[in-house]
Amino acid sequence: MRLIPKGERQRQWILTQAAHVFSVRGYMGASMDDLTHATGLTKGGIYHYFGSKDALALEAFDFAADLVYARFDTMAAATSDPLRRLLIVAELFRSLIDDPVVKGGCPILNAAVEVDDTNPALCARVRQRMAGWRDRVCAIVQQGKTQGVFRADVIPETVATVAIATMEGAIMMSKLYGDRHYLDQAVDHLADYFNTLQVERPS
Repeated sequence: MRLIPKGERQRQWILTQAAHVFSVRGYMGASMDDLTHATGLTKGGIYHYFGSKDALALEAFDFAADLVYARFDTMAAATSDPLRRLLIVAELFRSLIDDPVVKGGCPILNAAVEVDDTNPALCARVRQRMAGWRDRVCAIVQQGKTQGVFRADVIPETVATVAIATMEGAIMMSKLYGDRHYLDQAVDHLADYFNTLQVERPS
């Protein structure tokens, strides 16, 4: 078992706490006072590991996004069935409300709603991570087409856009109204939609 150096542990602690702060308060709204309060460190203590608030924000976003990816990998590890893996994508987003990886729901959605051209570095990072999600869903759909599970005319990019936009929108509505009913509706709708992608079998 590898012993984690104290400096690395401290750095991970800062990232963990900062990810929660940024997800709840926003990347523009979070202050250094918020971050020092959450970590128990001084500004100098934080800057020892991260050169600036903006640098910490980028790494904290990546840290939170990696947690989302890791949860999907765990949930999907037990199956190679493309249809089931698509359904797990929807279930993953629902889990981000029921059991968020960081406070505040989906960290990718939270950042995507907030960022604009005033923070080009973070905007580019969020786009990169969103593209990563689209690539994952596209790969699942393409696998299904290759295996003859999904129809040849199914367009992976369209499925990815519909799936992600539906679930992220449902998360937004559920948070706004404090009611997960919108998420449940979205998951049910996507389950029906994913079933229409399948090759029709002779009865």
